[in-house]
Amino acid sequence: MTETNKAVAFGQSIAARLRELAAMSDAEGGITRFYLSPAHRRAADLVAGWMRDAGMTVRVTDLGDVIGRYEGAMADAPALWLGSHIDSVANAGAYDGTLGVVTAIAVVADLHKTGSRLPFAIEVIAFGDEEGRFPTTLTGSRALTGRFDPVWLDERDAQGITRREALKAFSCDPGRIVATRPDPNAVLGYIEVHIEQGPVLEAENLPLAAVTAINGASRGSITITGVSGHAGTVPMAMRQDTLAASAEMILAVEACGKATPDLVATVGRIVVPNAAVNTVAGETTITLDVRAPADAMRKKAVADIEVACRAIAKRRGVGMRMEMPYDAPAAACDPRLVGVLEKAITKAGAPPRRMGSGAGHDAMSFNDIAPFVMLFVRCAGGISHNPAEFASEADIGAAALALRFALDGLVAP
Repeated sequence: MTETNKAVAFGQSIAARLRELAAMSDAEGGITRFYLSPAHRRAADLVAGWMRDAGMTVRVTDLGDVIGRYEGAMADAPALWLGSHIDSVANAGAYDGTLGVVTAIAVVADLHKTGSRLPFAIEVIAFGDEEGRFPTTLTGSRALTGRFDPVWLDERDAQGITRREALKAFSCDPGRIVATRPDPNAVLGYIEVHIEQGPVLEAENLPLAAVTAINGASRGSITITGVSGHAGTVPMAMRQDTLAASAEMILAVEACGKATPDLVATVGRIVVPNAAVNTVAGETTITLDVRAPADAMRKKAVADIEVACRAIAKRRGVGMRMEMPYDAPAAACDPRLVGVLEKAITKAGAPPRRMGSGAGHDAMSFNDIAPFVMLFVRCAGGISHNPAEFASEADIGAAALALRFALDGLVAP
């Protein structure tokens, strides 16, 4: 089979499986597959079956991650990790996360079909906790790198369910979770294929890019407390309106993000308990997400936002509590793996391109633990976390071919 035909076959088979995975949803009319939900269980079982068909032995960890292992030429060979996540946000698209898992399985299946064994083993990992059902995310990849904190088991989701309870319902045993820092001699590194989730590749008419670094992220919330009152009877000058205060704070967050190149600052959700059309809001919570390629820049922005919001709260006579429990440092990809991937992209027939990632990924959990790199795939309009999310079969096929060539590149001296 020619390389062109192989790319076409890869693209068609992977796209078909992505459509099959897209049917695993807890909601009608879209894809909603939260971590440890019934849809996640069905997706995990489906992926496990594909892994077995591709010649892998399969296990499910006590955090719900599915890991398939394809042995190398030697029984004690080190492993290269490939993968991404299979959970989703609400009303999601069919490519975010799942593309990396299905593409990795397809490449291993290609090796298995010809009976090929590499000097290293391959482990394909379908992580389940990337999109944030609970306050802390990336727990599967963090556990794999020895960074799991047992206090996370008592975190609650929006419905008040603890992670511990959800794990048990998923048939996992929280008491057996093992977080062990991997032996550097046993792990070659981690490669994650992922849609770009942005418009750059499409704007440049490029199908693929090698990722050089992942932005650090701070995430949390600001809760504003005031006094609830009747909309018709409380004079404007006497109000402690938390919703109005939050509106001013949101603009302050936006201004901070615009003031610093390469920094982004976002309020993505507003929660007003007991809200009513004729009530002055007595409590409001807004979320906060700050990202930057440099950790010092990001931390300064968080501090500046807090100063600005406290000034707003003081002037408006409301209370304020800011909590930022999520802190993920910026993570640089391994230069050697970036070079290997860049050569593989060129060999697959695409122009080389390097770029950073503004979104967080499981790959960042490997920072300072094992070499890692990401392969970005063009997506239509840069749209993600949306049913309109789309990557073409041609681009998917090119990504799979590039990943296959990258494996050969790791073998070469």
